[in-house]
Amino acid sequence: MKIIKTVLGLKRKVKMIINLPLVIGRQKIFCISMQRNGTTSVGNFLSEHGYRVARNGDSKYYKWTYKWHIGDFEGIFRSAAFRSFQAFEDDPWWMPDLYKILYHRFPKSRFILFYRDSDKWFDSMLSHSNGKTLGNTRRHCKVYNRMTEFYHKVDNDPSFKPTVNCWDSLMSLEGMREHYKRVYDEYNREAIEFFQRYSPESLFVARLEDRDKWQKLARFLGFTVNEDYDMHAGKSTK
Repeated sequence: MKIIKTVLGLKRKVKMIINLPLVIGRQKIFCISMQRNGTTSVGNFLSEHGYRVARNGDSKYYKWTYKWHIGDFEGIFRSAAFRSFQAFEDDPWWMPDLYKILYHRFPKSRFILFYRDSDKWFDSMLSHSNGKTLGNTRRHCKVYNRMTEFYHKVDNDPSFKPTVNCWDSLMSLEGMREHYKRVYDEYNREAIEFFQRYSPESLFVARLEDRDKWQKLARFLGFTVNEDYDMHAGKSTK
């Protein structure tokens, strides 16, 4: 198994090096939609139209979300892996305030924000991990303003053993609908207001329910798709 992982890792690095000259200096595209808002579909859409897209698996492999959590932004941006991609979806690009750092660090970039009815969004959150925190509990609590509760459990519950960088899903989302909806709505509003104030042309915004979102997104990026074009990642859409 170790040999297989090593071979796969070498293949990934070779592919990255081959593609590196093609994307360095090109305009980057960041999907900053919060999780469960069509991020996988956005990645599929961009990949289908010729963009080299960093997906969830790439982020896990290069530990980008972990590096965001410890504040090592340059560890992400200066890496050959990051520079080899043109577009990015899923973690960590929707983490709190990261879009502000990305905007100032890469001022010519384009940003994509899909959002939807907040109750439907929270329903999707509940269904994703059987009502538990999605992914790494420590990071989840940081994102969704639950660190007081997190540390209370650390100090008072011997069975609560959160990990540093693993998917552990240790806490419940039940009974916290209004809290999560508030975090969700505030994130979307603040992101939209930020770009309206500093660079309206840099951000594409659409409701996930908009039937014409892909046509509009294509025009934003400078190309066209058929009027009947659709892209949906399936039941597990993020």
